[in-house]
Amino acid sequence: MIEVDDIQAAARTLEGVVHRTPVVSSRTLDELLGAHVLMKAEIFQRGGAFKLRGAYNKVASIPEADRARGVLAFSSGNHAQGVALAAAMHGIPATIVMPDDSPDTKLAATRGYGAEVVIYDRFKQDREVIGRELAQQRGLTLVHPFDDEMVMAGQGTAALELLDQAGGIDLMLVPVGGGGLLAGTATVIQGLRPDARVIGVEPEAGNDHALSFARGERVRIDVPHTIADALGAISPGAVTWPVNRERVDGIVTVSDAELVQAMRFAFERMKLVVEPGGAAALAALLARKVDVPADARVGLILSGGNVDRRLFAQVVLG
Repeated sequence: MIEVDDIQAAARTLEGVVHRTPVVSSRTLDELLGAHVLMKAEIFQRGGAFKLRGAYNKVASIPEADRARGVLAFSSGNHAQGVALAAAMHGIPATIVMPDDSPDTKLAATRGYGAEVVIYDRFKQDREVIGRELAQQRGLTLVHPFDDEMVMAGQGTAALELLDQAGGIDLMLVPVGGGGLLAGTATVIQGLRPDARVIGVEPEAGNDHALSFARGERVRIDVPHTIADALGAISPGAVTWPVNRERVDGIVTVSDAELVQAMRFAFERMKLVVEPGGAAALAALLARKVDVPADARVGLILSGGNVDRRLFAQVVLG
């Protein structure tokens, strides 16, 4: 399993490549909870989400001869943009398999970074099968969205920065799709703040991690129908699961309505644009899904801001 040393090595690889995103707070939120909430704003990351961290760390690790042939990824949008951008920065081709219901902004940005986009139907086709077949046919290296130790280590650098910027925390909340960000974050927190709790947050419709934690084994669900397109994984990763099972203290779920409320709060109170999946950790706090001790220092990651403008307008206008 990955360790803190791996994440510190990833931070060195990413130095000067990714933004050191700010940590923001809200007096209103602190007063509501009776705590101090420190939010790592990955909405300001290059590509609009944390995903460049893992994508670049992985692409940089590929042997040069293999890397020159190009890379392939499958993603609903944020990992797509991260891999496309990482590939462009290395001057190599990228092929991205994306669902046909991906937000227009994510499709446009991925193509804007120079990637070839291959469209599929997420409810009828298996993206992993499509991706692996294409990678084999074209001689491309697969950059998995979460099930890769280099990707996980790169994602963990967001939490590493948060601790450096904000100091100690007692509780950490993390959005969870496939579990890469959660695994990287939990590794950092366990290694550097072992007394702090780490909680993953996923949509109610995509509760594969909650079910897996309850049963003690990986559970596979149907493709979820949720506003949080970035958190649509159907099972914990084979590589991320052992890390999260050992290092994460629990999983909570939030409804689409609670995600919308969190997006509104972020916009109205903090003037931040956060996509549904990116608002999951904030939603869990606002919906009181997690026990927060008085005066606790709570860290969370606003993991992405790539929301379709029409959806955002609908959410904000209510």
